[in-house]
Amino acid sequence: MTDTSILIIGAGIAGLSAGCYGQMNGYETQIFELHSLPGGLCTSWKRKGYTFDGCVHWLLGTKPGTGFHGIWEELGAVQGRPIVNHEEYIRIEGAGGKTFIAYTDLGRLEAHMKELSPQDADVIDEYIGAMRRMAKGQPFSDKSRELMGPLDMLKMLPMLLSFMPTMRHFGDMAVHAFAQRVRDPFLRSALIMLNDPPDYRSPEMPMALAVMLPLPAMDNGDAGYPVGGSLELARAIERRYLGLGGQIHYKARVEKILVENGKAVGVRLADGSEERGDIVISAADGHATIFDMLEGRYVDDEILGYYRDLAIFHPIVQVSLGVARDFSDEPHAVYFPLDTPVQLAGQKREVLGLKHYCFDPTMAPKGKSVLVCWLDSSYDYWKELSAERARYEAEKAAIGDAIIGVLEQRFQGLRQDVEVVDVATPLTYHRYTNNWQGSPEGWAFSPKTMRMAFGNGMRKTLPGLGQFYMIGQWVEPGGGLPASALAGRNVIQVLCHKDKRRFVASVPAA
Repeated sequence: MTDTSILIIGAGIAGLSAGCYGQMNGYETQIFELHSLPGGLCTSWKRKGYTFDGCVHWLLGTKPGTGFHGIWEELGAVQGRPIVNHEEYIRIEGAGGKTFIAYTDLGRLEAHMKELSPQDADVIDEYIGAMRRMAKGQPFSDKSRELMGPLDMLKMLPMLLSFMPTMRHFGDMAVHAFAQRVRDPFLRSALIMLNDPPDYRSPEMPMALAVMLPLPAMDNGDAGYPVGGSLELARAIERRYLGLGGQIHYKARVEKILVENGKAVGVRLADGSEERGDIVISAADGHATIFDMLEGRYVDDEILGYYRDLAIFHPIVQVSLGVARDFSDEPHAVYFPLDTPVQLAGQKREVLGLKHYCFDPTMAPKGKSVLVCWLDSSYDYWKELSAERARYEAEKAAIGDAIIGVLEQRFQGLRQDVEVVDVATPLTYHRYTNNWQGSPEGWAFSPKTMRMAFGNGMRKTLPGLGQFYMIGQWVEPGGGLPASALAGRNVIQVLCHKDKRRFVASVPAA
């Protein structure tokens, strides 16, 4: 055992993961979380008997025997949890009654696409063929990149060889560029919408990444939905961490990372109290960590370039409705065109995305449904509105009312069935997670961030600062729950290596 103490900032998935693996390996860990709940962005909230989920749509690693499933088992996240594997990922509707269905079975998807547009068989074969190659094996190692040696690379070689031709073939090609090769206008727009959703835009989305996730994983049954949703997933990892002897301090906002002689030695909280430790790991927002908690003193041109040049995932407005109507017979996720464009959150909307959660019985009372719409938005738009609270609240109410009006055109009489309306803005995300500009997932996908993700990665340490590490979505391009969980595991591997200790991981007893 070791008496080395680790202070972890943030009880999101990355922070909880680092805490769990730290405890497994004999470190004394404490987590400091500004909110009153675990999970960070992996969260949900209750309103009058309904649960509104703000994160999980699908989770990589839900199939036993896969690499990420092993990590979720070690974190106690999936044991005993039902998993829903959808037959459809999403539906996309167009004019004239046309519908594109993104089946999670690649064979079925291929047949459907060719039925929609036989003239595009060559492009469809290229698209489906690339996903089939990805489905044969995602490159994965549960060892930290910094510690991987020749033997580790050799073990990964078969998987790397299976997907490298696809990576080379698509190179830096964006989804929008690939879609221009599709002759049928409807299939072309559906392909763009599938891989660059209008409510979660990343216009530089690389085609190579689009064929890697999520459909190949869904085809393998390895990207299902965990029943109970986001907060329950985080709660399970919290229980694992506490069971290992870790400590979590809630409503404990870290305002300053204490530094002495070029080493991180502790944290100062908003209430003025201080806690000392041997290692500080920030699993919190990257911008706040570097420029607020450390006052911008430990940067170089590379790190400054991240925050100057890289795009972030667009902030979103989430409109959640609790409805006294059963939507089980409706597709669980659909994009549909609006008969008349509407102005919402400062932007004209011609398409609306809608999701229901009737496949998860924990989300609404029996016979009732949760409906959710996401709208990409601007942090500055809401920041300006918030200067006058009445204007801010009025805009939220107007958006909720407008969404109900749009949906009532599709579902007659819906308005009278709506029991709860909840509108979360980018300022909501920022208030509860401190995420920079309210971004829901850190750095947006682009050829540059993809090269970072699959190359040397982003910096996990800061120049001139020892005994300090950063983990989570702001140093894992593309972000997501699996990357965050793996980051927490990896940082403890690095510490064990430095301490000349054998890294160990275990699965909790049933």
